[in-house]
Amino acid sequence: MRWLIRIFMIVLAAAVLVVAAVFFLPGERIAGIAADQLSRMTGRQVTMSGETTISFWPILGVSTGAVTVANADWAGETPMFQADSLKIGVEPQALFGGDIRITGLEAVGPQINLRRASDGRVNWELNVEGVAPSGQGAGGGAPARSNRLSLTLDRALIENASLVYVDDVDGTTVRQSGVDFDLRWPDYNGAADFDLTLRPGGEVVEISGTLNRVDHFIDGGVSDVEARISTKAGTASFAGRAGSAPEVAGRLSADLSSTSQFMTLIGQGPMDIPEGLGRAATLETDVVFKDDRLSLRNTALGLDGNRFTGAADVDLGEDKPRLNVQLNAGALDLTGLSADSGEGSGGSGGVADEGWSKAPINASGLAAVNGEFALVADSIDLGDFKLGTVRTLATLDRSRLVFGLREVRAYDGLITGQFVMNNRSGLSVGGEMIATGINLKTFLDDAMDVSRFEAKADGEVDFLGVGESVHAIMNSLSGGGAFKTGRGVISGFDLDRLMRSGSGTGGTTVFDTLHATFTMEDGNVFNDDLTLKLPQASAAGEGRVGLGARDIDYLFTPRLLDGGSRDGLAIPVKIRGPWANPKITPDLEAAIDLNFKEEKKELERQARQEIEREVEKQLGIERQEGQSLEDAAKDALEDELERGLLKLFD
Repeated sequence: MRWLIRIFMIVLAAAVLVVAAVFFLPGERIAGIAADQLSRMTGRQVTMSGETTISFWPILGVSTGAVTVANADWAGETPMFQADSLKIGVEPQALFGGDIRITGLEAVGPQINLRRASDGRVNWELNVEGVAPSGQGAGGGAPARSNRLSLTLDRALIENASLVYVDDVDGTTVRQSGVDFDLRWPDYNGAADFDLTLRPGGEVVEISGTLNRVDHFIDGGVSDVEARISTKAGTASFAGRAGSAPEVAGRLSADLSSTSQFMTLIGQGPMDIPEGLGRAATLETDVVFKDDRLSLRNTALGLDGNRFTGAADVDLGEDKPRLNVQLNAGALDLTGLSADSGEGSGGSGGVADEGWSKAPINASGLAAVNGEFALVADSIDLGDFKLGTVRTLATLDRSRLVFGLREVRAYDGLITGQFVMNNRSGLSVGGEMIATGINLKTFLDDAMDVSRFEAKADGEVDFLGVGESVHAIMNSLSGGGAFKTGRGVISGFDLDRLMRSGSGTGGTTVFDTLHATFTMEDGNVFNDDLTLKLPQASAAGEGRVGLGARDIDYLFTPRLLDGGSRDGLAIPVKIRGPWANPKITPDLEAAIDLNFKEEKKELERQARQEIEREVEKQLGIERQEGQSLEDAAKDALEDELERGLLKLFD
């Protein structure tokens, strides 16, 4: 806003000089004198070329040819401002003293080039006596002071302007064409109304508002202000007070049907926003900005269907913005973050029937800010997992986000610990968690599509996964942990029926306790000490659960207790296949080895004796006591060879 006002000040000053000389000098001389005076006032070379014409009725007016205002020495050779022509109208009594009242000002085809240098200098600092074009104080020690102009402006109109803004601090360049600007400022000490139309990418962005005390604002003071931005993607408005320092205080509102498109239209996008985190957004907040610090209070935020209340502080004085955010929410729907939220193959986003999503995860946002984020929510639906009450404090420092899980109610139990996302040198996720009282049926159903187990479980786990997609992370998981349960039920087969009749199809198995430890490597969980206690049986288990491949290969070995005092019949059960539909089959070969080991040895001994007797009979071998069949056959063969060799010498 300041650069627009200062540019208008230059134009208005030119009007004063031109009008004051209309009765005494020809048009060309008027233009020359005006250009010289403006050059002296601004410290920039101002040129006016072409014919200057004067009208006396119905309004006193001047029309100039091309006008150029040179750029600052450090900002390049392209003029800061140039226009094909200017038209200026004033009230005739301005020629006889008093404030100058501009009734109309029109710029045709203006081109405006603004620049901010890497050291913070700006090229639009004009109309300040004692200040050099660089914006720094001039020599001689004279303090800089504002050069107040006693001017008013009924209406200023700019059509089809071109604007280029180069920011060497951020390394960005903004280009706008087809810009329209309409300013109404009838009283220098009063209010100014403005309407600005931008057309980025051919889309219309309208900015309108009112500045109540323009004189205070120009002099560095604070004025009441109202402003509104309207686009086809949504609207934003502000009502409060603002100063050119800059400083702002007031109420900010926004209603965006497409946040990404809105941010693009105002030069801040596009943004890749997951469903549930603000593809559409609403905002109501009290905002205060001063000394590079932004505070938001009494905030109501809507992100798609999710609603938040809270407060935030942002420090913009550091290399990266530092945030301190406190939010409260009801039921949050974050299923858009789930790997299962899409459709199609794993290579194109979403999750395929055979595995996790291979769509790349964009974690670059972790580098945008630093800070702390506190969240209290009644519940969170993550798609894959469903949580109850959540109290967490997240700390983000140099692309490493740590969620401190102070309280997470989930699956009828409690989870505490921490979860870490680190994108400092490639994306990795990890954590350490302790869970108590978890409902295994609902948890395993959500996590692994397994719904056969019903029990309350306690456990702990530490894990680490690396990769740029959910598929890569799940196939790289490493770590370990342990769990134990109390009394529970395994649905899908009847262990007692399986042990007694060989058929375990259907039914349920009730157990007293279950405990195991496990390790994780390359996306697989390995266990070799699972122990299951039943009223009349026990069971052991060992094998692999594929977290990456989403499959299972496990050997479960139940054993009936003979009278409850010693081991009895054991029938191993193989569990193999995908999580959603594993096959459960008895391992009969292993069952024979476990249950009939001694009998099998006796049968093998008897068969061997029968074979040896037949061999002795056919070969005519007589074994000595304690001599093996092999040794007896060897001795017989040697005797036969010896007798054969002796016959050669007979």
